[in-house]
Amino acid sequence: MTGEPDGPEDRLRRFATIWSRAVFPVTSTSLTRPELEQQLLPLARRLSDALKARTFDAAAGQAVGAALVAAHCTDPEALSRSLDCVDAYLVLYCGEDGPQEALRTRSARLQHAMAAGFAGALRERTLAEQEAISQATLNARSTVAEALHASEARFRAVFEGAAIGIGIADLEGNILQVNGALLRMFGGSEQGMRGRKVPEWTHPEDAPQVWRLYEELVRGEREHYHVEKAFYRPDGTALWTNLTVSLLRDADGRPQYQLALMEDTTERRLLNLRLRYEATHDALTGLPNRTLFFERLEKAVSAGNDQRFGLCYLDLDGFKTINDSLGHAAGDRLLVEVADRLQSCATAPGEMVARLGGDEFVALTTGPDTEREVDALADRIMNALVTPVRIDGRELTVRGSIGIVEGPAGERGPAEVLRSADITMYRAKSAGGNRFELADPEADARAITRHGLTTALPAALDRGEFFIEYQPLVHLGDGSVHGAEALVRWLHPQHGVLGPDRFIPLAEHTGLIVPLGRWVLEQSVRQARQWQERHADSGPLRINVNLSPCQLTHPGLVQDTVDILEREGLDAEALCLEVTESALIGADDDLLKPLRRLAEMGVDIALDDFGTGYSNLANLRRLPVSILKLDRSFTQGMQQFPADPVDLKIVEGIVSLAHSLDLAVTVEGVETGAQAEQLRILGCDTAQGWYYARPGPPERLHELALVDATG
Repeated sequence: MTGEPDGPEDRLRRFATIWSRAVFPVTSTSLTRPELEQQLLPLARRLSDALKARTFDAAAGQAVGAALVAAHCTDPEALSRSLDCVDAYLVLYCGEDGPQEALRTRSARLQHAMAAGFAGALRERTLAEQEAISQATLNARSTVAEALHASEARFRAVFEGAAIGIGIADLEGNILQVNGALLRMFGGSEQGMRGRKVPEWTHPEDAPQVWRLYEELVRGEREHYHVEKAFYRPDGTALWTNLTVSLLRDADGRPQYQLALMEDTTERRLLNLRLRYEATHDALTGLPNRTLFFERLEKAVSAGNDQRFGLCYLDLDGFKTINDSLGHAAGDRLLVEVADRLQSCATAPGEMVARLGGDEFVALTTGPDTEREVDALADRIMNALVTPVRIDGRELTVRGSIGIVEGPAGERGPAEVLRSADITMYRAKSAGGNRFELADPEADARAITRHGLTTALPAALDRGEFFIEYQPLVHLGDGSVHGAEALVRWLHPQHGVLGPDRFIPLAEHTGLIVPLGRWVLEQSVRQARQWQERHADSGPLRINVNLSPCQLTHPGLVQDTVDILEREGLDAEALCLEVTESALIGADDDLLKPLRRLAEMGVDIALDDFGTGYSNLANLRRLPVSILKLDRSFTQGMQQFPADPVDLKIVEGIVSLAHSLDLAVTVEGVETGAQAEQLRILGCDTAQGWYYARPGPPERLHELALVDATG
């Protein structure tokens, strides 16, 4: 013993040894067990190669199944034991260090292919034996008397030694002879078999054409037929067979006997059913999986005759927290409990529950009245989740969000229905969760548009689809142009020009706001430098650029700003960064530190949308801001004369507070001259709005500045 681990060849031989020991007792062969092992070794090697191949090749498994028949392993028990060996030991001895779940799935598919190859080879052998039997029968009846004994001996040898069941009956259906293989398949006695007639062997799962073909054969209108047929054994169990029936004629060509050959396919059928179940059911919960659900959904949405369908798409609220805090084992137990509860909610005909994956479940109902039934189903599901789930001594509250889609069959495909249900579920989750929402085509369209915009954002920045418009900032004292606010726009190829409200939240969500914001800052600073070069004699024009909350937390904010200002040659005093009040509510020192550094450099910090965040006014003293931008909601009452006195008092108080803290006040949304005059009287410093100019190209600001300089 060297102590070294076994190599791949040693493990392969060990697998072949186990395989040969399993099938040798049920194999009709003159070989010894070691000799059989040598025959199985190349088959084991082929299975090992197919298991580890880059792509799955069913032909390898089929070839191995066929080779078993060639090696005289024709007993169904030999196939069953071979499949058991492959299932238990192939991945263990030949899988090496590959992904176990994927290898087991590949092993199951190889088993299926082996069964198919075994069946095909056995069927070919059966047909050959049938031909031999038919020929022997004809020869036996047509040869001269001297050869009759030899012919009958040959027929008897084929008849008794065949691995498949053989029976002979007359045209009235009386069973005349059966071989040993047929008796073993049915588990009865020869006397019991002969006491029955062929037409009595009916089964509820007989295909409609089975007995029509039989009648045609006994009338002499058909020479043979081949069907899959089930029989009842004496103990009541089902025997599934591949049945081939041939007509035997006498020397004058008149129909005389019927010859049946039966291949036992019960084990293969059970294997197929098991593989089908595993492929269509969730391993954790036992519920139908996505594959089976899509099959049922496709039938439901394509049904006719005024049929309707209803779908509930459920996602558990906060499930990730349970997995992260209590572990995946607790999460799995919770999913099993939820699956059991959902199963109890969908017991009526036409209803089913499935698990799509993770913590996502679906419930489907079909019929003529699903408008009412799907709401009742959703109510039952929500009520079923109310009771807490007890796991490891803890009571876990289960909440879920449900999206409901209901409608007539034939109008939408399954993928479209599921997408609508998914969108609706997320709408319920966004509304707070623990509720259900009905699908809304308009809301679906908006969600699909949002998704399309989200996926198009990165490429749009690379393709240069964004551009900037500038809205002037005007001194209320003398009406001069003070600068401009940079407002980014998206020239979308399909949707046209989109305002920031359509894509900035999406950019925030995806993180693209950081490179987009850097691009806006760079373009705006470059434009401000160009304005200064053209208006050197009229004082510098300042540029205001908006910062999103995501940009505030980005570690490169300060360095990016410094690099851009230095590269474009613009003084820091000509730049103002606008931050919304809501982004700074409760801000800690770490968040304020980059803003303080920028303010120390000379960059103005403006508190945008002031008054909408309901922040404590005392906090203004600790924020590194130099400008308050008063939200337009405070000044809308001043658009008409006389102005709302309450609004006047509020604005007057804010302006007084701001000036006492050495803060300038800018007002947004100025739309009338009366509004502008009133704000000037109240002491506001600068303003912007449609009264002065709408956002436009940079040349517009140049024209306004020229008018102001010459006026």
